[in-house]
Amino acid sequence: MSKRGYISRYMLIVKKLKAKPYSSYEELQSYIESQVDYLQMRDETLNVGFSLRTLQRDIKEIRETFGVDIEYSKSNKGYFISQGEMENMNFQRMIESFDMFNSLNLARDLNPFILLEKRKPQGTENLYGLLHAVKNRLKVTFTYQKFWEDEASYRITDPYALKEFRNRWYLISKDNKEGKVKTFSLDRLTNLEITNKTFTLPKDYNAEESFRYSFGIISPDDQEPQEVVLSFDPVQGKYIKSLPLHESQEVLVDNEDELQIRLKLWITQDLVMELLSYGAEMKVLKPKSLIKEIKDAHQRAFNLYK
Repeated sequence: MSKRGYISRYMLIVKKLKAKPYSSYEELQSYIESQVDYLQMRDETLNVGFSLRTLQRDIKEIRETFGVDIEYSKSNKGYFISQGEMENMNFQRMIESFDMFNSLNLARDLNPFILLEKRKPQGTENLYGLLHAVKNRLKVTFTYQKFWEDEASYRITDPYALKEFRNRWYLISKDNKEGKVKTFSLDRLTNLEITNKTFTLPKDYNAEESFRYSFGIISPDDQEPQEVVLSFDPVQGKYIKSLPLHESQEVLVDNEDELQIRLKLWITQDLVMELLSYGAEMKVLKPKSLIKEIKDAHQRAFNLYK
């Protein structure tokens, strides 16, 4: 069987257990067999044959390949996925990517019905190598091109973490030349080389904590997070509730006139640009400094049309 067949079977198993924990072997077998026709719509040679012996082997492969632990519960007489919050998030994204890949693959000849953004790759070809470097504390070198500079620069850095924002990936890394922790966009990073030189991660550095109050990729060193209160019109408010701006989002008012939320954030350019994108559908209520910044930005935009 092809590698794609194996991976398809692995993902079908975890999808079934996500939807119905404590599924029996017979339920898993029935589900996989019911999905074969769907998967073969694009690849007639695809074979995802399944047996109890196959399931035991797949459980081991799923753990080693995707880091997803599947166990059997005697009391519930079925298999289930056991994982923590962070592992669950990674698992959900993995399922999402698999569904997207299969949908696009099946719809390859359906151009009138699938409208994809025409954009260049986002540098994800370097993700695996950088993850290896982050995990093993290996220095990396690369060429980096800033948007506002004509010449690309050569960098030697200590990779601390990787961060995603708006479908782009960023490397959080200490620049050896300046001794500062910086953020590098992967789509502007080329000629990556993972060296055999190791580095020591500072004991007081925590990547998650560094971006705890950040909207986007800017993590200021000289600011305290502020209470931000925003008011949205009721229609836009529905979108804000379904896709929160930040994990600190708290609903203060939710009625037919407005949605009012409170956030705890650093006031950064990323946040300002996001708030400006809502135009007349959003009003800043706190803090005063942010109110002024948004008003001034709208005024400058208005003056362009005079």
